[in-house]
Amino acid sequence: MPSLKDLKNRIGSVKNTRKITKAMQMVAAAKLRRAQDSAEAARPYADRMNAVMGALAASVGTGDGAPKLLAGSGADKVHLLVVMTSERGLCGGFNTTIVRLARAKVAELLAAGKTVKILTVGKKGREQMKRDYGQYYVGHVDLTAVKRVGYADALGIARDVIARFEHGEADVVTLFYNRFQSVISQIPTAQQVIPAVFEGAETTASYDYEPGEEAILADLLPRNVATQVFTALLENAASEQGARMSAMDNATRNAGDMINKLTVVYNRSRQAAITKELIEIISGAEAL
Repeated sequence: MPSLKDLKNRIGSVKNTRKITKAMQMVAAAKLRRAQDSAEAARPYADRMNAVMGALAASVGTGDGAPKLLAGSGADKVHLLVVMTSERGLCGGFNTTIVRLARAKVAELLAAGKTVKILTVGKKGREQMKRDYGQYYVGHVDLTAVKRVGYADALGIARDVIARFEHGEADVVTLFYNRFQSVISQIPTAQQVIPAVFEGAETTASYDYEPGEEAILADLLPRNVATQVFTALLENAASEQGARMSAMDNATRNAGDMINKLTVVYNRSRQAAITKELIEIISGAEAL
């Protein structure tokens, strides 16, 4: 049985921890509002760009005149997986769900005899992926110093993966991130960006393009890769803050429950000590 002093120190320690988790919850709530607004504001542009380029791609096809980013390299051998996680922890299962999806994809590709390469964005994903698949690791993008992700950060990542594709280092590039749905729900997502895949594209309208459709696609496809990466970064930022807010709320509640239990134990121990002292005093008085 711990002493009264030990119990008192333990209660004080848990109270201090509760103050920290409560403060982190409030900070995450404030950051979530901005991150959520940014993610939701980016979705219409990304969806509309996907629809327009999908119509262009359907018109051009994947023949000899199609841009390489649309038609692909002609092979499906080397897969580059871009695993995008957070730079900081204490956000519940946010990073684990992304890494779990990436691991499942790696296992699937290796079972099919494909070559896998892994590029990580975010320190937490690097730690987990490098531990299990260090032999497939090819690079890391450090965003520790970035307080708020911007298009320039996405452009740098996009140029890197496009260069690897053009140099024959990868045939297929897939992004892994969490799509924000709500504070308690983030959806792990795998999105192929090279060769470009356009789902639900509008093809009913007919337009005449100047210059030609192939030239427009050749110019817009690299921009589309950067847009998809930027959208993924924004979705991840909102999902991270939502997961951290939920995790810190649970931690605060758990700390409160522990304080209540320790307080009960402390009061019982103190009462037992007082009762014991009274019994000793009464026994001594009776002996006299």
